[in-house]
Amino acid sequence: MAPIISVGPLQPGDRAGWEDLFGGYNAFYGRTWPADRYEQAWQEFQQGGRIHALGARLDGRLVGIVHFLVHASTTSSDVCYLQDLFTAPEARGRGVARALIEATGAWARDQGCARVYWHTKEDNHVARGLYDRVAENRGFIQYVVPL
Repeated sequence: MAPIISVGPLQPGDRAGWEDLFGGYNAFYGRTWPADRYEQAWQEFQQGGRIHALGARLDGRLVGIVHFLVHASTTSSDVCYLQDLFTAPEARGRGVARALIEATGAWARDQGCARVYWHTKEDNHVARGLYDRVAENRGFIQYVVPL
């Protein structure tokens, strides 16, 4: 039986789980964030104006997050930049990251965006395996999902 993955906006009760996941994301990239930066980001997501966030739940438990924003483009309609994507280690390989990318794309499409794009490190081979299946690598270490 396939796992049941649901993706939706982060709720106030997700704060601790979100911070654990975002801490894992930052650790993966060798960053340490002070507590006030987590609080600032959380408040931005709750306001839903400049920066947006979704959470993925696997059988009801928060196991993945995505953060994204919209910006203007000189060559198309506005575009959506997927800034952060992270899944809990125990949930990897179960479709969580794909579901978060697809949900971000659906959200961006609803906003009239031309595409979703993101960056990753060249040596992030596991993630790039997924990215190469769901997006177009245009030769920059950047991925684009045409909408």
